[in-house]
Amino acid sequence: MNPRICEDSHQGNSMTLETKISELRKKIGMTQEELAERAGVTRQTVISLEAGRYNPSLFLAHKITKILKQKHIEDVFLVK
Repeated sequence: MNPRICEDSHQGNSMTLETKISELRKKIGMTQEELAERAGVTRQTVISLEAGRYNPSLFLAHKITKILKQKHIEDVFLVK
């Protein structure tokens, strides 16, 4: 596993968001374009999520979790 990390420095918080989107997407044979289409976002958004440059809304995180056939948001996203 090689998770991507997003940092949130909002109001002095030092939290990171790890994501396994790329790993899980590839595991089920899905392209970035297919994930983007099913999630209702652009491919650039998927690229940014995978690269750790974008923190998704709770709604989008939940949607991606279901698309990637995971039961819990924590299986795809982990806040540390």
